[in-house]
Amino acid sequence: MLVLAVEKEAAHLDGSMPVLLTGMGKVNAAAALAAVLGRGTLPSAVVNLGTAGALRDGLQGTHEISRVIQHDLNTAFLYTLTGRTYGAPLQVGDSGPVLATGDSFISDGAARERLAAHADLVDMEGYALAAVAKKLDVPVRLVKHVSDEAGEGAARTWRESVDDCAKALAAWARDNLN
Repeated sequence: MLVLAVEKEAAHLDGSMPVLLTGMGKVNAAAALAAVLGRGTLPSAVVNLGTAGALRDGLQGTHEISRVIQHDLNTAFLYTLTGRTYGAPLQVGDSGPVLATGDSFISDGAARERLAAHADLVDMEGYALAAVAKKLDVPVRLVKHVSDEAGEGAARTWRESVDDCAKALAAWARDNLN
């Protein structure tokens, strides 16, 4: 099953695999995937295709993620409060960049720099989708195409590049999943 946030990212998929559009953000992503997986037969895998902001200069192209973290959940602080770990990093692949997921579209230099200390790319759905799939023991892959540099002007750049990103993601799916 292919899982993407919005129709613009799925625009060039060939229809050979089921597609779930979740909407943007962690809650929308988790709720949509959990609702579908909770209805019946589980898919052989969940493959999240989507765009991501680069947290490092020169990072571009399509990447399969190795590990995903939540950048907007203070796991260490929650541990001090409860003695339990919530939102620990999730291993989703053997190699590749680290993805930071959060409910904010990163479009300023200070946030980019802060996140770059922990991750290579940033998105708004990956962690939530990986968490749901792992909870149900469904294999998950996160594949992201760099749409912007997560700095000033990122929103404009995303709007300008999303169609090219959708083409690259469709080509990745065709070459790696069929």
